[in-house]
Amino acid sequence: MLIRCGYDIAFECTAPTPLLLMLHTRPERIGDLVAPENFAVHPAVPFRTYHDVFGNLCTRLVAATGVTHITNNLLIRDSGLPDIVPVGARQAEIDELPDDVLVFLLGSRYCDTDKLADFAWKQFGNVEPGWTRVKAICDYAHDRIKFGYQHARSDRTAHDAHEERLGVCRDYAHLAIALCRCMNIPARYCTGYLGDIGVPFDPNPMDFSAWFDVYLGGAWYSWDARHNKPRIGRILMARGRDAADVALSTAFGKADLVKFDVITEEVTQA
Repeated sequence: MLIRCGYDIAFECTAPTPLLLMLHTRPERIGDLVAPENFAVHPAVPFRTYHDVFGNLCTRLVAATGVTHITNNLLIRDSGLPDIVPVGARQAEIDELPDDVLVFLLGSRYCDTDKLADFAWKQFGNVEPGWTRVKAICDYAHDRIKFGYQHARSDRTAHDAHEERLGVCRDYAHLAIALCRCMNIPARYCTGYLGDIGVPFDPNPMDFSAWFDVYLGGAWYSWDARHNKPRIGRILMARGRDAADVALSTAFGKADLVKFDVITEEVTQA
C-alpha cells in the first residue's frame, strides 16, 4: 500500500522567532519512503535537524517576521495490515524490563499517575495481567471520554480528562497511558498520521493523530483508546513519555497559528 502524507502549517510572528519542530517521519519509517521527504520553509530560512533523547527527528529554525509556512509532502509504503493485537501477551515483572523501558513506567507532565494510582488498582487490580488488562484499560478510557475537537485543551492531564470526561485523541492516549503505568505496564505516547483507511470517511478536517504503545511479551504494540480498534496506515512521526515530549511545534516567542492543513490518503500508484 502507498500512502500520501503532508501538511501546510503557517505561523505569524511579530519578530524573528526561534521554532522547534517535530514534523518529520520517525527514523524507523524513513526506509519506507518512496522518495525523501519534501520538507520546506517559506520564506526560506536556514534550518537544521537533530535527534532528541527519544530518537525523534527535530528541526530548529528562526522564523522571519510575518507569516512562515512549514510544508512537507511524502509518499510512503505501508504493509496495509491493521495494528497487531497481541492476544495473550504476558506482562513482564518489573525486574525483567530492559533499562530503557523503565522511564515509561514513571509519571510525566500529562500522565499524572499519582492522582490515578488508587483508582487504577481498584478498577483493574483483579483483571488478569498482560493483554487482558491493557484491553480493559483501553476500553475504559474509550468509554470514559467523549470526543470533540471543541474540547481540546493544551493543559489537560490524564486525571483532568478522567474527571471532565471530555477530550481529543491526546486525552484518550494520556488517560490510557497513565492507567497502564499505574498497573506497572510500560506505555509511551505516539503521534503521527492516521488517515481514513479501511474505515468510513470522517468529514472533519484531517489532523495528526495520537495513540500509545504498550510493552508486553518483550515487544511494543500500538493501541488506540480513541478509536478502540485496530487501524490501518499509522505513520509514526514521534514518540515520548507524553505530549510534552513530542510537541509538533514549540515557539520561543509569539507565533500565532494561522494555517493548519494535513493530508493522509491512500494512493493506488506513485
